[in-house]
Amino acid sequence: MSYAAFKMMHWPTAIENCASGFITHSASDFTPQIPSIGIDDMESEWAIKKEIGPIPNLIVTAGNVVEVYAVRVLEEKDDTKGFRPQNEGKHGGLMSGLSGAWLELVCHYKLHGNVETMAVLAMGGSDNLKRRDSIILSFQDAKISVLEFDDSIYGLRTSSMHCFEGPEWHYLKRGRASFARGPLVKVDPQGRCGGVLVYGLEMIILKAAQAGYGLVGDDEASGSGATISARIESSYVISMRDLDMKHVKDFTFVHGYIEPVMVILHERELTWAGRVSSKHHTCMLSALSINTTLKQYPLIWSADNLSHDAYKLLAVPSPIGGVLVLSANAIYYHSQSVSCLLALNNYAVAVDSSQELPRSSFTVELDAANTTWLSHEVAMLSTKTGELLLLTLVYDGRAVQRLELSKSRASVLTSDVTTIGNSFFFLGSRLGDSMLVQFTCGMGASPSTSGHMKEEVGDIDGDAPSTKRLRRSPSDALQDILSNEELSLYSSVPNNSESAQKVFSFAVRDSLVNVGPLKDFSYGLRINADPNATGIAKQSNYELVCCSGHGKNGALCVLQQSIRPELITEVELPGCKGIWTVYHKSARVHNTDSSKVVSEDDEYHAYLIISLESRTMVLETADHLGEVTESVDYYVQGSTIAAGNLFGRRRVIQVYARGARLLDGSYMTQDLIIGVQNSESSASEGSAVASVFIADPYVLLKMTDGSIQLLIGDPSTCTISVAVPPVFECLKDSISTCTLYHDKGPEPWLRKTSTDAWLSSGIGEANDGADGALHDQGDIYCVVCYQSGTLEIFDVPSFKCVFSVEKFNSGKTHLMDSYIPETSRASQKETSLDIKIVELAMQRWPGRHTRPFLFGVLSDGTVLCYHAFLYEGQENSIKIEEAVSANSSIDLSSSTSRLKNLKFTRVSLENYTREETSAASSCQRLTIFKNVGGYQGLFISGSRPTWFMVCRERLRIHPQLCDGPIVSFTVLHNVNCNHGLIYVTSQGFLKICQLPSVANYDNYWPVQKVPLKGTPHQVTYFAEKNLYPLIVSVPVVRPLSQVLSFLVDQDTGHQIEHDNSSDELHRTYTTDEFEVRILEPEKSGGPWVTRAKIPMQNSENALTVRMVTLFNTTTKESEMFLAIGTAYLQGEDVAARGRVLLFSIGKNTDNSQNLVSEVYSKELKGAISALASLQGHLLIASGPKVILHKWTGTDLTGVAFYDTPPLYVVSLNIVKNFILVGDIHKSIYFLSWKEEGSQLSLLAKDFGSLDCFGTEFLIDGNSLSFVVSDEQKNVQIFYYAPKMPESWKGQKLLSRAEFHLGAHATKFLRLQMLPSSDRTSAAPGSDKTNRFALLFGTLDGSVGCIAPVDELTFRRLQSLQRKLVDEVPHIGGLNPRAFRQFRSNGKAHRPGPDSMIDCELLSHYEMLPFEEQLDIGHQIGTTRAQILTNLNDLSLGTSFL
Repeated sequence: MSYAAFKMMHWPTAIENCASGFITHSASDFTPQIPSIGIDDMESEWAIKKEIGPIPNLIVTAGNVVEVYAVRVLEEKDDTKGFRPQNEGKHGGLMSGLSGAWLELVCHYKLHGNVETMAVLAMGGSDNLKRRDSIILSFQDAKISVLEFDDSIYGLRTSSMHCFEGPEWHYLKRGRASFARGPLVKVDPQGRCGGVLVYGLEMIILKAAQAGYGLVGDDEASGSGATISARIESSYVISMRDLDMKHVKDFTFVHGYIEPVMVILHERELTWAGRVSSKHHTCMLSALSINTTLKQYPLIWSADNLSHDAYKLLAVPSPIGGVLVLSANAIYYHSQSVSCLLALNNYAVAVDSSQELPRSSFTVELDAANTTWLSHEVAMLSTKTGELLLLTLVYDGRAVQRLELSKSRASVLTSDVTTIGNSFFFLGSRLGDSMLVQFTCGMGASPSTSGHMKEEVGDIDGDAPSTKRLRRSPSDALQDILSNEELSLYSSVPNNSESAQKVFSFAVRDSLVNVGPLKDFSYGLRINADPNATGIAKQSNYELVCCSGHGKNGALCVLQQSIRPELITEVELPGCKGIWTVYHKSARVHNTDSSKVVSEDDEYHAYLIISLESRTMVLETADHLGEVTESVDYYVQGSTIAAGNLFGRRRVIQVYARGARLLDGSYMTQDLIIGVQNSESSASEGSAVASVFIADPYVLLKMTDGSIQLLIGDPSTCTISVAVPPVFECLKDSISTCTLYHDKGPEPWLRKTSTDAWLSSGIGEANDGADGALHDQGDIYCVVCYQSGTLEIFDVPSFKCVFSVEKFNSGKTHLMDSYIPETSRASQKETSLDIKIVELAMQRWPGRHTRPFLFGVLSDGTVLCYHAFLYEGQENSIKIEEAVSANSSIDLSSSTSRLKNLKFTRVSLENYTREETSAASSCQRLTIFKNVGGYQGLFISGSRPTWFMVCRERLRIHPQLCDGPIVSFTVLHNVNCNHGLIYVTSQGFLKICQLPSVANYDNYWPVQKVPLKGTPHQVTYFAEKNLYPLIVSVPVVRPLSQVLSFLVDQDTGHQIEHDNSSDELHRTYTTDEFEVRILEPEKSGGPWVTRAKIPMQNSENALTVRMVTLFNTTTKESEMFLAIGTAYLQGEDVAARGRVLLFSIGKNTDNSQNLVSEVYSKELKGAISALASLQGHLLIASGPKVILHKWTGTDLTGVAFYDTPPLYVVSLNIVKNFILVGDIHKSIYFLSWKEEGSQLSLLAKDFGSLDCFGTEFLIDGNSLSFVVSDEQKNVQIFYYAPKMPESWKGQKLLSRAEFHLGAHATKFLRLQMLPSSDRTSAAPGSDKTNRFALLFGTLDGSVGCIAPVDELTFRRLQSLQRKLVDEVPHIGGLNPRAFRQFRSNGKAHRPGPDSMIDCELLSHYEMLPFEEQLDIGHQIGTTRAQILTNLNDLSLGTSFL
């Protein structure tokens, strides 16, 4: 294996930074929607109503991913109108006039660099202008990018970049190579400047541009309604060393000064743990006034004698001002005039011992807390145990008198928190699901009010099961909260000794799922696996069971890349062409009582229509599926083209090749013959219906000769008539495909984009005719794509062209209305592509703020996806004026109603593997579904069927591999199949299924979380019984005396002298108690069952658990054991010991008591950190030795050992008789075991020092390589070549490739690669078949793989990769080559070969316009098809799970 590819398959989900700001809109855009006090609010609850006010955006970063969200609120009065997206349940009841809120994605980017810290630069100045904020991101070493939202592309663009790296800035490092942390960004609250702390003691000042001053030229600011984003004008460096600072811990900008004032928390003299008793108040504050024009920074005030463990500053908002300092044991408040403090526990010491400290009413440790302000005098602190505390500043005027701390609620362990507007805050978490919480604060609420609130507001939990998802498992946080009885709902803070109480209540509104940090995972069978599956379908038998989270947020995450529906029933049905389910309104009236009106979503389907090659079957979908083909008036003599409902589900329309039928239930009301009646031209005699698109009350037919016909329904008489739209009668350009788009909903969306939007509000009623029920039907549009690649949108039924785009088939990144006169079209034919659009779909799913998606399937199998957005640009109107004057034949009346403000942006389909289609398959592949298991989206059938689910206006793409190619798909909702689906496979099986309801599909992969209420450490899989043994540690609070007695070495029997002071006796200490749980997945997909628990002894930690096969030398049989390696943690005075335990997992699974029985245990010197079975022997890494044992049936006896170098073995991997050992500091060792002389011998090692995280063998054909990941987030591949001179006669492992992952890879799993496709089917036994890829999980919650590639593919893709570095505009201006460079953190390192290709960068190729793809392919001497085939083969070969 000389070459490898790195590919991300599941992007990071562990949120590290979050911030809020007006990114996509300005604060003045917001109109208050809730009346302050309505007439009906005059009850006792009006006291807690408040204006929600403008809601800013939420920006989160996870690893190298940046996402911008909008917070959408659902008001009480809108609740009935069906605005809520279907999978957003009612979280948390009613609060301040809102009955729900959720996060909706605006844009997301994968950057070429991990975001270290983030800040939002606010736009200062007066509020009347439309001002927006910008995002400042900082990256490793000293890179800063400033991003702003650009309306014209509906995404972020870089407004400035500041880099302080490279030769000319080397002096900033002062000779140091590694630094404790990356850059830290803070901004002035009024947006005048920002500061970035880099290289420990260098401060970069970013000077903000003045309002109305644009860097990109003044064209934007000149427009009347133009928005201005905050910009950075220049940057310069201040050295903190000049101010005699030794160690800067944190800094912030404070409120209430005329010039920006930066307060810095730093140590004047350093201390360390051994000197703390005498030198403990070493920190101090310095406040500098920053003058950005003169570049001066005079010191205006300072404060000293702060505790040595102070670590964070929090600027107090106006009108109070000043700064809070957090330390582990106390909170200080300092301003220029006043200071006060609050001691939190007994460890807080005063500067001189005579002083008495004000103490809080309860003890808490505040190290590693995250903070945000809920109001100008109340700060919320989130502690390291996940508790929320409220800190109130009691003040008089501007002088703070004292600080008060109160407990609030428990919630997730956070990594960052931010307040969004005045009613929401967001808890971002690396260790659990992140949550959006609404809060409200009432003063002196009467008891009746609080009683009323108590029912409404739940606890701070995760994803509470809503009515839509009754069977979904609640998130881990919920179950944790319910067990904490002592948490009060309210935090009552007595304020200024008045009786009024400030009461905060919280309601969780939304949560973002997180699967990180993935410490370990194992690969096991799914519950509903199919034993007969082969090939790629076999992959969806497996799932990844991962240890993720920490403490009370610990969980098992079950990840599956592909969806495997739960089968209800299946029937063999060969030769099926299509299936449809239809509703029937009047049949419903008899069998339900008229009192309960069924909502449209819950209505059951009436008939299932199945089209075979020469006939049509009709089935009734009542309690049982029964065939009623003979007794209905459907057309059953031939195959059906399409079926659907018209006239508000009162009629069914069935279209076949030569006609159409309208049916009321099972009775025919009208029969039309199509394609024969216009017999003027003899050619059209043979013209039959090719494809059908239904949008009530219109039906669009595309005929086999390419002509278009429209069936127009009359709602008053429920009849249809045929018309040929005059636009399509004489065409210069033949139509390749078309579709109808129904712009439903209370507010039709496309109307807003037309230039005369204020006029068109009345149009809807005019079209509706006499039937009053259809007023709310919205508008209908016809989308047409021509052979030349032009896309046009027509208004139905007038067929005016309202939008047109040239070259839609070239996959441009943005589409906008090109108002180009007809004459110029012929001259552009030369560069036209030979790729045709074969199918179109346009859909807007129900919901308040949703925007339409446009899908196009191309003849080469590519799927284009566009998302519409509204852009009111100034320059659009000018272009149209010019076009009209240049070509006076266009009458002005038609140009007025064009959708000039409609634009589309292309969406990347990252998990979708396109299929190589043949042009022959003309069947429809796109099926839109509104509700399958509570989700909405689009299903693509074909040889690689895929679900496109729309969650939070974001496409989630999940393949379905389990049944091979799928011919046809439809939804089914009846008694036995609740919101399910039916599909027909290419083998001729019709399957009725439901989506597995335990999984959450709003993630890169479907995920199911099994809460553990403890930290999972390692998991392994026992295939015979389908069990998962798992190491879990649970924090337990114990009295300190008991903990100390465990630490005594039992042999010597020393007693620790107790100071029996009363204080000492009550102290407690939290220790982790370890156990091994054996879990079994529940058959029905419910919660997992703990089959057995194996507890560890006091202060014994389980370090590793593995299933091993040992050869019993007495009975000469192989036996399967569960092996556990442990270590005793007893402090540094006691020699390290550990135990190795062998358990047999019992034969009878019924009796859980005897499921596991201990077979053997033995105590060894040193910690047992890794175990593996090697050819029937047990290999144990104990402390600094690796020992091989044989199993006699009663005892383990050592047969060989290898010692000296390893300090602590992190991982052991075995292939045949070769052993790979990864050490915590000493890199990797390659050993071999020889049976004859029974010896373990070192073949080679890596001589560098490397802190390993994970290791594994990489097998490619007959070559063996070693992959190792390290603490600097790199991956290296080594190989053993004793004949090469540079390997020092084979002692040294040589580097084959090195690469920077950007995440800590903790575990590698070796999986055999799948045969990529039939075209390159290799002979069995050749290199291609014995090829393995490595799947890895990281601490950011991402999953990726490293796969071997052959040299030809590698060379081609590497040259493409080098080209793309320059061709693609990278967001934030980051360089992918710099990001993927090996990081050695200052240690000596010889650069290895660059033999790894980065599929993250290569994925940009498919997003380029096709002309550029062809051009780049030509420049590197290959073709677009060849490149896409290589990329496709790679993703097919690694489509595990």
